[in-house]
Amino acid sequence: MAKSNNNVITHGLSGKVGDIIVFSQRGGKTIISKAPKKRTGEPSPKAKAQQEKFQQAVIYGKSIINDPTKKEQYSVEGKSAFNVAVADLLNAPKIQEINLSAYHGNIGDIIVIRAYDDFKIISLVVSILNDDGSLVEQGNALNNNGPIWVYTATAKNDNLLGDKIIVRATDIPDNVSELSKDL
Repeated sequence: MAKSNNNVITHGLSGKVGDIIVFSQRGGKTIISKAPKKRTGEPSPKAKAQQEKFQQAVIYGKSIINDPTKKEQYSVEGKSAFNVAVADLLNAPKIQEINLSAYHGNIGDIIVIRAYDDFKIISLVVSILNDDGSLVEQGNALNNNGPIWVYTATAKNDNLLGDKIIVRATDIPDNVSELSKDL
C-alpha cells in the first residue's frame, strides 16, 4: 500500500483503475493499494460468523457517531469515533490475573485483578462463592485508570476450602469476559 501526500496527480483521487489498483482517501491522504481479488465459493462457518460480527460492529459504530454524547465518549485523538467504537465491539475485555494472596476471608481483605480492554472497562464485578455454590458476597472492584482493579471484601468468610472467586468484566458495548479461580 502506498501513500501520497500533496501529489498534484493523485490528490483527491478515489476509485478503482481496471483490476489493478484502488485509490482511496483517509485522513486527507490518498491511499493507493492493490485491487482486491474476488472471492469464490461459500465462506466457512467461522468466516461467516466473523462477517456477521463485523456487520454488527459497523451498525454499532454508526449508532455511536449519530449520537453526540456517545460519539464524545469514543473520542480519541488521531482516531475516528466510528473506528474506535467498531474495534470496541469486536474486542471483549481481557482478565489476565486474579491475585488472591491478600484474601483470607476477612472483612477488608483485598483481591487484586489485572484486567484491560482495547478501549474501556465500565464494570468489573467480583463474586465469592462457597463450595456449595452459595454466594458469600458480590460487588464492584475499583480502578484508578490502569489495568489494576481492587476488590475489598465486605463479608466474613470463615471456610475458604473449595470456595471460588468469579470475576466478570464488561465494556461499553456490553461485551462480557469471565474468569474464575478456586481458593
